[in-house]
Amino acid sequence: MRAAVLHETGQDKLEVLDDVEALGFGPGKVRLRVRATGLCHSDLSAMAGVLPQPAPFVPGHEGAGEIVEVGDGVTGLSAGDRVLVCWLPACGGCPSCRRGQTELCLSGFMSAGTPNFRRPGGSPEELFGMSGTGTFAEEIVLPAPCAVPIPDDVPYDIAALIGCGVTTGLGAVFNTARVAAGSSVAVIGCGGVGISVIQGARASGAAQIVAVDPVESRREAALRFGATEAVAPDGLDAARNTVTAGEGFDYVFEVVGRSDTARRAYETTRRGGTMCVVGAGATDDFVQFNMFELFFDEKRILPSLYGGGDVLRAYRRTIDLWRAGRIDLEGLITHRVRLGEINDAIGQMRTGEALRTCIEI
Repeated sequence: MRAAVLHETGQDKLEVLDDVEALGFGPGKVRLRVRATGLCHSDLSAMAGVLPQPAPFVPGHEGAGEIVEVGDGVTGLSAGDRVLVCWLPACGGCPSCRRGQTELCLSGFMSAGTPNFRRPGGSPEELFGMSGTGTFAEEIVLPAPCAVPIPDDVPYDIAALIGCGVTTGLGAVFNTARVAAGSSVAVIGCGGVGISVIQGARASGAAQIVAVDPVESRREAALRFGATEAVAPDGLDAARNTVTAGEGFDYVFEVVGRSDTARRAYETTRRGGTMCVVGAGATDDFVQFNMFELFFDEKRILPSLYGGGDVLRAYRRTIDLWRAGRIDLEGLITHRVRLGEINDAIGQMRTGEALRTCIEI
């Protein structure tokens, strides 16, 4: 089968190979025919080494498709079922799950260090899948909890987005920050996840939503999706003064994953307000706060991993909001490519041209 492979961490392009096989099918597993997958910025971060990921590997973790076969012991799933890929499934029995913090379950990471693919006779022969998945391939083998059934009216491309970026952005608003109606919001970073944050803030009734991004096309998109104002990074201070009379925003979402933007987010948050960290950054990128400001300003700093809540519930909520016309998911897909054109999609994301590119497998 075909799959896109990164041979070494730090390479900027993938090689599409046709001699790859999915590994690991057996009890408790499902084999999935991937139909659509989104290119998430986390894929680029893993390719660059910002996010830890063994190489060589098949990127992709935001996917959807149909089940080809199920292993022994799998219940609730059958061949032919339409599913989305959950890259961070909950085991249900660990301390985090028992506390109701299923997004912190580490069971899904346990498979990330096990090869998901192989190239018979290739060098090296075994390949990993990003976050234990690897959706830039025609077929993948997953633990059954990673395959979440979707209703028949949800297209594969929409389901793929729900599997990561949309759930992350909406969940940061609904679960982590819990944006209040009538509040002021700033969103720093307006790619696919940032736009989902904007849509969540609008659905929550925020009165002012300021989008911040250096790319003009993304600022224009933010206005279409519900932002009340969109500025380049050097216009953030002026927007704070205009919208909040200089006090600072009630909620500021950092959706870039860098220490400099996190510091700007903190400074732009009002005293007693909430800064929500959504972007995934590097382990060696440190942000500094002094102890007096942490005490005196009483700003809440809330990280949000995968939307900060029960993802299965979040999937259902997102589908309901989409069906009701409260959020726009089709509009997030600005580009479509085939698997053989995957490097075009990577270029579109790096320049900021694309919000989300759908790779049709």
